[in-house]
Amino acid sequence: MRIHRIASALALASLALVAASPAAATRPAATMEQPAPARAGAPGGDAGLRVAADRAGLRIGTAVDTTALADDAPYREATAREFNSVTPENVMKWQLVEPVQGTYDWAAADGLVDFARANGQKVRGHTLVWHSQNPSWLTEEAFTPAELRALLRKHIIDEVSHFKGRVYHWDVTNEIFNDDGTWRDTIWLRNLGPGYVADAFRWAHQADPRAKLYLNDYNNEGVNAKSDAYHRLVKELKAQRVPVHGYGVQGHLAVQYGVPGDTLTNLRRFEALGLESALTEVDVRMPLPTDPIKVQAQVSGFNSLLQACLLARRCVSYTLWGFTDRYSWVPGVFSGEGSATPLDEDLVRKPAYYAMRDTLTLAGR
Repeated sequence: MRIHRIASALALASLALVAASPAAATRPAATMEQPAPARAGAPGGDAGLRVAADRAGLRIGTAVDTTALADDAPYREATAREFNSVTPENVMKWQLVEPVQGTYDWAAADGLVDFARANGQKVRGHTLVWHSQNPSWLTEEAFTPAELRALLRKHIIDEVSHFKGRVYHWDVTNEIFNDDGTWRDTIWLRNLGPGYVADAFRWAHQADPRAKLYLNDYNNEGVNAKSDAYHRLVKELKAQRVPVHGYGVQGHLAVQYGVPGDTLTNLRRFEALGLESALTEVDVRMPLPTDPIKVQAQVSGFNSLLQACLLARRCVSYTLWGFTDRYSWVPGVFSGEGSATPLDEDLVRKPAYYAMRDTLTLAGR
């Protein structure tokens, strides 16, 4: 299966180079659209991403807005149809699971896990340790370092234990380095020092020895100062026998900044350290309005990351950070930008969707 995946992905890579040529980029938009755009999840529609990914031996996932999952039937149907893996967009973050100290609220997260089980999907847990979206009681109280360490340990063990056997991957630490490779200044680094990372992985492993535990970050797709810092850290953690299993590449791209050309090289060097890898939060935003050149650049962004994952020996999943513009986080954060997902606000498939499906289809043959 792996040999077929590599050969097929290589073939798609050469096709992608042709599609991304200046001549292709300047063609009218209609020539880049599929002849019959389909609404994802529509009854009687053609095979979607999930079918193609299953055949290619890859987990294809999406971050899930649980409010939309409950209230929007077409969104719910598309989530079940298109993906064999789901990630909670927010409802497993500390701020939401323990809004009041000592009082847990698992309802929304449990609902997503139950949905995934009912639809034969795996769940990626996101995230245990982060500098953002922490509860106010944690960040506004004057806890001592010893108290903070005890609180972090309790949070990790309680959450991982609650989902034991139901979450197969955890993003244990999220965004711990700056882009220049220095440690991000966080409540954890200031009070506990860099050793908090090793502690977090050990505690998570203690709570669920079968879950795969990941480092996760953005702007670490290629070989650069940030991914170099992670490479050094993994060596240190491995030397200390810390149970770190995976390297998570978020994959938040923008067409105006180009696509990293060395993602595969980067994934392979983490494989050489004994880790598996995953693309964990992929989207490709663009300045609005859209035009044919931006649309084709978006195709290249989504597909190049997917091809790198298929070509890597231990890249096990490829997750979109939302699949429809209807619920995308991008317009609320990046002024004047959007159209960052493979489906538009009406769940109509874009060229990027078809490119990913074609790549998965070839890789599965």
